[in-house]
Amino acid sequence: MARKNDNTKKAKNEVTVGKGAKSKANSAKEQPMDGEQKRVADGNEASGKDTTSTIPSKRKAKVNDEPNKVPRRSARGGPQNPNDPLKTLQFLLSPAALDYCRRKDEISDLESRGTDILTYSSSILTPFEELACAVILSRPISYALGLRSIRTLFNAPYNLTTPKALRDAGAEGRRKALDDAKTQHRQKTADELGGLADVVIERIGDGDEDVGLERVRKEAGEDVKKEREILKKNIKGLGNTGLDIFFRRIQSRWKEAYPFVDLRTSGALGKLRLPSDAEKLREVLDEKWKDLDKEDIAGDNGEEKRRTAFIQILERAVGADLEGSTDNMKAEIA
Repeated sequence: MARKNDNTKKAKNEVTVGKGAKSKANSAKEQPMDGEQKRVADGNEASGKDTTSTIPSKRKAKVNDEPNKVPRRSARGGPQNPNDPLKTLQFLLSPAALDYCRRKDEISDLESRGTDILTYSSSILTPFEELACAVILSRPISYALGLRSIRTLFNAPYNLTTPKALRDAGAEGRRKALDDAKTQHRQKTADELGGLADVVIERIGDGDEDVGLERVRKEAGEDVKKEREILKKNIKGLGNTGLDIFFRRIQSRWKEAYPFVDLRTSGALGKLRLPSDAEKLREVLDEKWKDLDKEDIAGDNGEEKRRTAFIQILERAVGADLEGSTDNMKAEIA
């Protein structure tokens, strides 16, 4: 599938901040996670600590490598959405939603460098790029710094988008890119990205230009649990939070992962009065699919396009939540 960048659609509208959308855009910290403390989890994962044990016992709890899926809840007694979700879904799938998800520095980048640059918020990335993003966003840094690191690494003059490019850059080249991003934990992140490149080239990929990671799927028999085990075992710095980020984003192409909603995103969906359970959200999307404008959704066929739409809904819901723009988005939808 050819790479599609949503930045090229209605560029003028997308790089203009929507009214009230950036009320908290200067904040570089993530909002607290509903039901989990992401900063602690991310920090523990980066240092190699077991983040799955919450049992107050001297005996170490069994490590759980299962994805952090949202527990299924009965619809009885729960908060009901009196509104038809069609308007919410349509807005999240439109370029206008990006105004509520992007930070000011990303908007400035798009204005100064053009809308063809790769961004985490709106570009269709390769599986390898998504895996690198998951490693970066697993570091104990703010979401804003993570996004800036991704933009700096993936675009000129560095263009570190393949295992070969990351390896050839060397520790010094990777560190220089992260220095330019003005992020934190630069040396540690540079080392982990180098390790990622080595692992893909030598163990879990098919050469230094492999960005599809199909070997992982083949060895796992397209079983998500086994895929997660392979990735976690081989990639230093990638824990359960990073795996959740990766599988949330990759499910358009790795169809065995569909549908998946991680805990962090479930809270953001709930704030928009959308189902937080993956199966229920898929049912709503399927029900409303024929009525949705699908012009701006990438995909080689109808099913892939639908999975891409699912991801877009998740990413823009959680992006607005992290930006503190959910209430403004709801007002716009209404």
